[in-house]
This record gives sequence, structure tokens and C-alpha cells, in this order.
Amino acid sequence: MLSQSLSETASKLIPAEGRPVEWAVSTGYVDYPLAVEAMEARAAAIAAGDAPELVWLLEHPALYTAGVSSKDEDLLDAGRFPVHRTGRGGQFTYHGPGQRVAYVMLDLNRRGKDVRAFVRGLEQWIIGALGEFGVPADVREGRVGVWVERKGPGWSREDKIAAIGVKVRKWVSFHGISLNVEPDLNHFGGIVPCGIAEHGVTSLVDLGVPATMDEADEALRTSFRRIFGAVETGRPPLA
Repeated sequence: MLSQSLSETASKLIPAEGRPVEWAVSTGYVDYPLAVEAMEARAAAIAAGDAPELVWLLEHPALYTAGVSSKDEDLLDAGRFPVHRTGRGGQFTYHGPGQRVAYVMLDLNRRGKDVRAFVRGLEQWIIGALGEFGVPADVREGRVGVWVERKGPGWSREDKIAAIGVKVRKWVSFHGISLNVEPDLNHFGGIVPCGIAEHGVTSLVDLGVPATMDEADEALRTSFRRIFGAVETGRPPLA
């Protein structure tokens, strides 16, 4: 059963009518600049009423992206991987193999024109997907993304397991989320992820959950339907 807060979020974000959101998965590694170009084209088509909404799941080769709030001093190793400046919200983040990136192109004209509710929906989407694996997660005031609490004898800490960075143009969203399934966590060492130096990063596999990418995708799909409504299989913007 959905919690009251989750139900309230879902009631704002599920459109009363219209076709399901297309759900597309790319195989292989997708070039980042080409992905951004394809996202922007699809978002423009959605805004014009020429294309349905889309969630596009993919993996990128290892790279860093810098959002509009990024600080140069948070790029600790500029020569490690390619660095892409991007128009999404947020600061520096890492994308690479073993991380599921989901680009979310939704028409907020049909979903309440409430960016804060949309971001809360993205958070609850990730939290719900992690719940499919029995992983408790939550958000933290003043920290972007989704976090898990880790404890051991005499110690505890909070690590980030998923990042959120979105842009909205003509009330259509693009960019989206990234969920750490089994990336090389050492690759985050070239940046201060999202400008937060005092906390670490983790993944499902690092937490002892041997999830495959396909299993993560199914959990994301199940949770997405609860928050944003029905989905149908679509084709990726890039073959």
C-alpha cells in the first residue's frame, strides 16, 4: 500500500487521461552528447504535441557531467574521464558502466506544472524501486538525491545511491536520474559528487544486493507506474 505522502505525490503526477508513457531501453553504451541532442529533440516534440512522453534507460561510458551549479574546485581529476558541461540542474556527477541512467521526458503541462512535486515524484520513484530489493532509502534536507544509512559496530554513515538532475523547458522535463547498480565506485573519486564531500557513494551490489541491470529496470518500471502512471514499450531515440 502506498504511504499517504506517496499517494498525494502520485495523485498530482498521474494524468487523468492520455496514452501511457513510452519506456525504452538502449543496449550498449550511449554517447553523452548524442543522448543530450536526442533528449532535447524529443522534449521539443512532446511540447509541440508531436510525440508521447518517454522514459529512456541507458548506460554511458565513463564520464563526468557538470550541472549549472557546479564549482570548478569540485572537479578533482579533470584528466581522468571526459567532462561534459550540461544544462541540467545540480553539480558534478559521474556516469558510467554499471549505473542505470533514466532520462525522463514528461509533459508537466498535463501533470500539474509543479516542478517541486515532479522532483518529489522522482525521489519517491527511486525510493520505491529500492524498496523492491528490500533496501530502505530516503531523502535528506539540503542534499540532492537518494540516500541509504549504513551501520556497523560502533559506526554509521549515509551514502548516496542515486542522483537527480533535471531541466524543464516549455513544461517538458528532460535529463533525469541515475541509480548505482554496480558501477566502479572508485570512479567517483575524480569529483566531489553533487558538491557533497562529507558523505560517500554506494550501489546495490556494494550493499550486498546482487541485482542485475534487468532486475533494476524492472524495479524502476514497477515503481514508476505507481507514481507517474501506465507505461508501454517504446523505441530508444538512438538505435
